[in-house]
Amino acid sequence: MKAVIQRVSHCSVTVDNNITGEIGQGFLILLGIEKGDDQKEADKLSNKISVLRVFTDENDKMNLSLHDIDGEVLVVSNFTLCADCRKGRRPSFDAAARPETADPLYEYFCSKMSENGIRKVEKGIFGADMKVSLLNDGPVTLIIDSRELA
Repeated sequence: MKAVIQRVSHCSVTVDNNITGEIGQGFLILLGIEKGDDQKEADKLSNKISVLRVFTDENDKMNLSLHDIDGEVLVVSNFTLCADCRKGRRPSFDAAARPETADPLYEYFCSKMSENGIRKVEKGIFGADMKVSLLNDGPVTLIIDSRELA
């Protein structure tokens, strides 16, 4: 399971000109679910993200977590994070989990973020053509692969 995490001042996701998710200060999480991922991977990733200290304190040091700032999260499914671009000019998405596996894991990941104490967890619509609007704060952008976590 892969996540691109962007620290944002605010962001939203729109499907068919309707806002389906919107947050203030917090994280936009683009989530890629790969073949072989399971709830254990989602647990590790959600646990790590919920305590990352990348928000600035009164001394302008990245020392605060989502909990410390009462931050919010917008999670957007993104199978293209599973792309293999090593050969040719067209990425291969063979590593991406099938929708019947990925969608429940996406929902599970979102529920785990709530269980980890994030008060507002918003979502896109799995498999939809989504438009994401954000004000990146910093910019601070992190890439985490659950398979690389202890």
